[in-house]
Parts: sequence; C-alpha cells; structure tokens
Amino acid sequence: MSTQKRQYELKARADRQQATRRRIIEATAALHGEVGPARTTVVEIARRAGVQRLTVYNNFPDDRALFDACGAHWMAANPLPDMSAAMAESDPAVRLRLIITGLYGWYREHRQTTENMQRDRLLLPSLDMVMKVRMDQQMGGMASTLASGFPAAATSGGVRAAVALALDFWTWRRLSQEGMTDAAAARVMVDSVRAAAGLLS
Repeated sequence: MSTQKRQYELKARADRQQATRRRIIEATAALHGEVGPARTTVVEIARRAGVQRLTVYNNFPDDRALFDACGAHWMAANPLPDMSAAMAESDPAVRLRLIITGLYGWYREHRQTTENMQRDRLLLPSLDMVMKVRMDQQMGGMASTLASGFPAAATSGGVRAAVALALDFWTWRRLSQEGMTDAAAARVMVDSVRAAAGLLS
C-alpha cells in the first residue's frame, strides 16, 4: 500500500470517528434539552446517534467526559449575550441593569435546557463538577466585577451576594413566574443591589 493511500485511509477513518462523536454529542444535547441529563440514557443516545451503546462508551468512557463535550457543544451553539457594551457603561447601576436584562433574555430563550441542567446537577455529581467550571466560575467572576463597580465603602459581601442573586437563573425563573417582564425584573434586582450598597434612602 502506498504512503499516499495509507494517509487517505487514516484521514477518512479519523473523519468518520469525528462524525460519530459529533452525532453522539448532538443526540445527548438534544436529550438534555428535552428530558434533562438525569433521564437521558445511553440506550436513547445510541439510538438517536445511530450507533451501538458500546460506541458511546468507547467515545465517552465516563459521564463527566460526555457532559463536558456536550456542554462545550451547547454553549458554542448558544453563547451568552455579548456584554462588552454593557460592561463599558460607567454607571455601575446602569451596567448591572443592562447585564441582567441581557442575561434574563438568554434565560428565557433557553429556559427548558437551563432548568433541566440546573435541576439535575443536584442529582449528578459529575454534571455538577462540569457546571462549576463552565458556568459557576463565569457567573462568579461576573458578580465580583459588577459588585466592585459600586462605591468602595459599600462593596461588602452583601453587595456581591445581592449581585450573584440577581444573576442567578432561579431568581429570573421566580420573577418570571410572578408575571414580570425581563426588564421589570432587572430593575427590581438592581434596586436590591443598590439597597445592599446603601444607595437607596
């Protein structure tokens, strides 16, 4: 066999393996959105991906590897809103309101998948570990950054806690269930943070 033919066959094999892996990830992501990770079975993943169960295990030997790959795929397809313009605002309250409003719109758009993931992380330690890296660290950093914009004397743990609460999915969900629009909910949470910072009389 010629070297060129061998290289072609190796590339074709790698392409097939990559396509198989992608189908597994896409099938898993779809199921997570529909029923949640805790109710997603390898049997159903394999059926939807058009592969054998063993193929799923060969590509993803443990839950964490699959959750991590699935999370990367889903976030690439559904990125958080661009917050650069909001972050450039000089007024910390305006900056916070714009960030919260954008984030709440994202939560609304991706409510089912986000709720499934946040719910099931309490049942699946491997999912919880992945979400701590993929989402919690990002939200924690954002909370610290936004809280630091308020007057130095007021940037206590209470202010950061109020900002973190404002950014939380479950906060948005509760306010939404009360019939509030995203903009109205954002205003309520900004006022809560301003109160924590001692800026409301």
